[in-house]
Amino acid sequence: MSLLKKCLALGVVVLVLLAAAGAAGGYYWATSPVSLSAPVVDVTIQPRSSVRSVTVQLNRGGVPVAPEPFVLMTRVLRLQSKLKSGNYEFKAGVTPYEVLQKLALGDVNEDVVTIIEGWTFRRMRGELDANPALKHDTAGMSDTALLAAIGASEAAAANAGNAEGLFFPDTYLFDKGESDLDVYRRAYRLMQRQLAQAWAARVPGLPYRTPYEALTMASLIEKETGRAGDRPFVAAVFANRLRIGMPLQTDPTVIYGMGDAYAGHLRKRDLQTDTPYNTYTRRGLPPTPIALPGAPSLEAAMNPAQTAALYFVSRGDGSSIFSDTLDDHNKAVDKYIRGQQ
Repeated sequence: MSLLKKCLALGVVVLVLLAAAGAAGGYYWATSPVSLSAPVVDVTIQPRSSVRSVTVQLNRGGVPVAPEPFVLMTRVLRLQSKLKSGNYEFKAGVTPYEVLQKLALGDVNEDVVTIIEGWTFRRMRGELDANPALKHDTAGMSDTALLAAIGASEAAAANAGNAEGLFFPDTYLFDKGESDLDVYRRAYRLMQRQLAQAWAARVPGLPYRTPYEALTMASLIEKETGRAGDRPFVAAVFANRLRIGMPLQTDPTVIYGMGDAYAGHLRKRDLQTDTPYNTYTRRGLPPTPIALPGAPSLEAAMNPAQTAALYFVSRGDGSSIFSDTLDDHNKAVDKYIRGQQ
């Protein structure tokens, strides 16, 4: 073998050995635990970050990965375009490879908040205000300012800043440290979609003229019963009363109008004290919703049962009995409320 060929062969052997050594070193680095700044570290990766920018954010957040090996590993595994933004939680013992896999899978550190059907907007604000995983950008905001901040200025103007009923009760996932405005914005937009869909599918001849009036009706239904089968009948009673100009006479509106003065039970004088929400002293719908209605109540408001009933009373087991006439209603009251046969 000539000297030139011997040199070329030796060069190839050296390159192979160097590549093998590099691969072994890379594997050792990728699978060795990272020295986190704390036992548990939260790092937020910003949207549209380059791989190199991701390494900077990891290091600043307390996950010290070597930038060049991390970038190279990302390219070798063809994950450059797969890294996702969000808030991530890393625990002691995590390796650079596991960090990369977590970012590629989008295994973000999500938290959750649940808004319940029938809650008032005030109760919703209290729930979000008390959630420690949210960033509380709405602290100190009025309801009007909050609506404006989420792009609902038109609703704020139309309802004189009243936000009641405008947010859909549901369970919302969010990244730890996310602004509470994002949750409000999502809940508002979801209610707008749900209301628009329900309104588009409404039956003809309803005694309310706008989606907002229908939303108000849905909130009354939500507060009057939690029994699915009764909702369309409660809706029918209220719709029938509206058509003939009969007062709705529903206690939840009176309670809502009393605000903090409500002490847990209604007295006769409460029913006789006029407020904009007292449906005993005023005819028609109250000026705004009184709660956050869910999808079943929206559906019932748009599709009431086909019945001539004008009255209903609770049986005491969560269900109600519906009557067409006052005489039948009084008999039902005697049986289920006064305990007479």
